[in-house]
Amino acid sequence: MKKQIIFGTDWWTDCDDAVALRLITRFVKEEKIKLLGIVINACMEHSVASVRAFLEADGLENIPLGIDLGATNFGGTPSYQKHLAERCPSVTNNDAEDAVRLYRKLLAQAEGKVEMVEVGFLQAVSAVLKSGADDISPLSGRELVEQKVSKIWVMAGKWDADGEKEHNFCLNPRTRVAGKEFCESCPVPVTFLGWEIGYGVITGSKLQDGDVLRQVMADHGSAKGRHSWDPMLTLMALIGDEEKAGYSTVFGHASVDEATGANYFKKDPSGKHAYVVKKFENDYYSDAIDKLI
Repeated sequence: MKKQIIFGTDWWTDCDDAVALRLITRFVKEEKIKLLGIVINACMEHSVASVRAFLEADGLENIPLGIDLGATNFGGTPSYQKHLAERCPSVTNNDAEDAVRLYRKLLAQAEGKVEMVEVGFLQAVSAVLKSGADDISPLSGRELVEQKVSKIWVMAGKWDADGEKEHNFCLNPRTRVAGKEFCESCPVPVTFLGWEIGYGVITGSKLQDGDVLRQVMADHGSAKGRHSWDPMLTLMALIGDEEKAGYSTVFGHASVDEATGANYFKKDPSGKHAYVVKKFENDYYSDAIDKLI
């Protein structure tokens, strides 16, 4: 059975989410993975239309989309979504399911194990873990995740020192609480890729004219490339092995301070949490991503 994944993305002010999604569409079209659905965990006017447009431009149709309609307080001005959304003028955010319901539905209906790839904010996944039985499944969200998810791959945190603060954990009260709850209640193994890993690994500068991803990068102001937090996490998850992807792994227990969003890590070889450390120079990772996108 092919690897099955659910992709969670903030799809907000940064364009590295789009590079990550390009990696996924490449692996889907090469029949290496099955993409069960995408959940958008930050919401602005053109969220669903722009994701749908990107997928269709990459040759993928009918991928289930979910969105957290309450996730509107993240600041900044999304730069590329409106241009993308013009390709799907009839699509609105109401065309996507509620984020928690879609996660529950995809997990309940999945045959075999699923992996979750999360490159945005964790409030939707945290809400799934707290969800109760419903018309979709008699299982609680935590039970569904424990039964159906083999691993969760997360771009969040800064793990080169305790007490560091990173955007996906610390941006606002909701993200801080979600980070804390996720670390405390997730029942399956989690591998984190931190800010310090993706910074300085520049990808996306070698795209061809006419490529929708090139348009995204240009609209963002990153035609010469962008730091690769989300694509590095995503490629590692697609490969499915930290070592093969070029990382060493530190195991233990992650935690997040809900007041500040600062992350902490207690090393423990038997811990369910892990963060990765690069084994090679930055060009190794940028070359791998650029060849695939």
